[in-house]
Amino acid sequence: MNKKKDWKYYLNRFWRFLWKDDSIWSWILNLAIAFLVIKFMVYPLLGVVLGTSYPVVAVVSESMEHKLSNGIICGRNPESFERSFDSYWQACGKWYEEKGISKEEFREFPFRNGFNKGDIIILWRANRNNLKIGDVLIFSADKPQPIIHRIVKIYEEDGILRYQTKGDHNEESSIGVDELSINEERVIGKGIFKIPYLGWLKILFVDILSIFNIHISR
Repeated sequence: MNKKKDWKYYLNRFWRFLWKDDSIWSWILNLAIAFLVIKFMVYPLLGVVLGTSYPVVAVVSESMEHKLSNGIICGRNPESFERSFDSYWQACGKWYEEKGISKEEFREFPFRNGFNKGDIIILWRANRNNLKIGDVLIFSADKPQPIIHRIVKIYEEDGILRYQTKGDHNEESSIGVDELSINEERVIGKGIFKIPYLGWLKILFVDILSIFNIHISR
């Protein structure tokens, strides 16, 4: 009987600490529990529904942003820049036009205004039958996180279908992550929807874990 009371006592204390305590440790524990629930329950279920092993990804870089970063966008330092499609095209459009992509075509692309670091991107299954130029492709590279860039070219080489991508904010397609020749085995999915800012929860949580030298696998 005493053991049963002890069990209820400690459970009640834990519950109050979790939901009513205002300390930083309670906040960290809440964040950890939310992360685990999403990772091991919500995430796998979404994967089944959306047909991809990565149904949700957090944007962890500025490579798709349509705004200045340290005064630079697309390798240029424009004298004036306001966050609008026309300003973006004035600064970056020449690269796409040289690749045969017009301003009118780009205006019809998904995520035509890009997205920001800290956003969440919802993915859908991707294959040769539903990918086209302008789609946002999520693919694997020699990095811990997948890359989220826009398809700018689809071609065949030696009988193998390949994709070239580019970050909207970047000056060129990156050789460092080999986005000039992405085969179908590296394709994870395509972006269909974004949730602003929610990805900061993951970014902050990973940063907190790194402080304590705790490593998580994804």
